[in-house]
Amino acid sequence: MNRKQLVEHIFQKKSFLCVGLDPDLNKIPKHLLETEDPVFEFNKAIIDATKDHCVAYKPNLAFYECLGVDGWKSFQKTIDYIPKDCFVIADAKRGDIGNTSLYYAKTFFETYPCNAITIAPYMGSDSIKPFLTYENKWTVVLAMTSNKGARDFQFLKVDNTPIYESVVSKCMEWGSEENTMFVVGATRSEDISKIRKLAPNHFFLVPGVGAQGGSLEEVVKYGITDECGLLVNSSRGIIYADQSEKFAIEAKKEALKIQSEMAMYLKRL
Repeated sequence: MNRKQLVEHIFQKKSFLCVGLDPDLNKIPKHLLETEDPVFEFNKAIIDATKDHCVAYKPNLAFYECLGVDGWKSFQKTIDYIPKDCFVIADAKRGDIGNTSLYYAKTFFETYPCNAITIAPYMGSDSIKPFLTYENKWTVVLAMTSNKGARDFQFLKVDNTPIYESVVSKCMEWGSEENTMFVVGATRSEDISKIRKLAPNHFFLVPGVGAQGGSLEEVVKYGITDECGLLVNSSRGIIYADQSEKFAIEAKKEALKIQSEMAMYLKRL
């Protein structure tokens, strides 16, 4: 999916919501554990309930890899089931030397036809450039994340510049607005404006709205562009809104609530 298609999809659906598919067997409704593939059945119900209100899905690979072969099968079925007009982000957080990165790219852009993958940039250009060789695929670089430990490294200063700002500036030299996004956490909303000044037209993937306490209003205030420029992710706040047999109904309500607020912001552009 290229940038133009993503932007069109956002304005068509009046949404920039990304739903995180993080199927924890300890949290999904108990009745699903009796099915042949509880992970897929859970994801399928969530997708059916939210597909009209979101533009993207973000399966977190940790929740699949821990289940071994069965988890990878569930991931494949999930990717195949997501509507083709939705943007699919493999939340894999890969980051390694060039040849390894090339095969990670083949994994998530060829074997599994995802539109994007999250990348840890600590090893520099080797971690990023192999992913940028794929046309209409996106590299989503961890810049300023929403977790508490982000301050351990991301906010350290080199020549009076926070490392997260240096990451954004350097990655912009390798990629473009057409193939590079940045992860920018919603829990540090005012810092979003700093990254937006550095990258005025790049898309941001914004986690932390919902269960982590980030404010959608603040994210929009500091991060939205004329083309939206945002994919705001919510995982637990939507998929675990309810753990009874009505879980999908409640997930739909939460997705609709967020999408309705997003529609209001998009209308102003």
